[in-house]
Amino acid sequence: MNDVFVIRQEKATDFSQVAEVIELAFRNMEENDHTEHFLVERLRESDAYIPDLSLVAETTEGQIVGHIMLSKVKVQDGEKVFTALAVAPLSVLPEYQRMGIGGKLIREAHRRASELGYAVTVLLGHKDYYPRFGYKKASLFGIRFPFEAPDDYCMVAELKKNGLEDLRGMVCYPDAFGL
Repeated sequence: MNDVFVIRQEKATDFSQVAEVIELAFRNMEENDHTEHFLVERLRESDAYIPDLSLVAETTEGQIVGHIMLSKVKVQDGEKVFTALAVAPLSVLPEYQRMGIGGKLIREAHRRASELGYAVTVLLGHKDYYPRFGYKKASLFGIRFPFEAPDDYCMVAELKKNGLEDLRGMVCYPDAFGL
């Protein structure tokens, strides 16, 4: 198995391979509805889609083994509305998991998002995985999610210093999320 890969922006010609990666990555996870690949398709057709923040991990042979998408969400507190990013989904083929690919995708997506001027990301994810990339419980910052989920799994991270300062409210997902 080749563990040499590059992180690059997703292209339209990658879409079917990316859908397969996402489907296989989530196939055996009990805590989801196995429709993440459809979410990605809907997001690509929405105003929330940021092509520069849809990345793939590709082997030197051209096989896509991982994918991450960051898309726009709002955090609203009364009249105050702040644009943030949601990480959804992060996917790595099962046979390539635990090789650092997911971490490299996250770090590169964060770097690119920061360069584009975004300050904060939110996600619903595993409490033992995402904190190593700077994610903390969103509730510590007064940020709430519009669905029932364990507090430890609702997280937020700063992409820029003090990005969470004075930020609080409800995460408002675009219609593409189907919430």
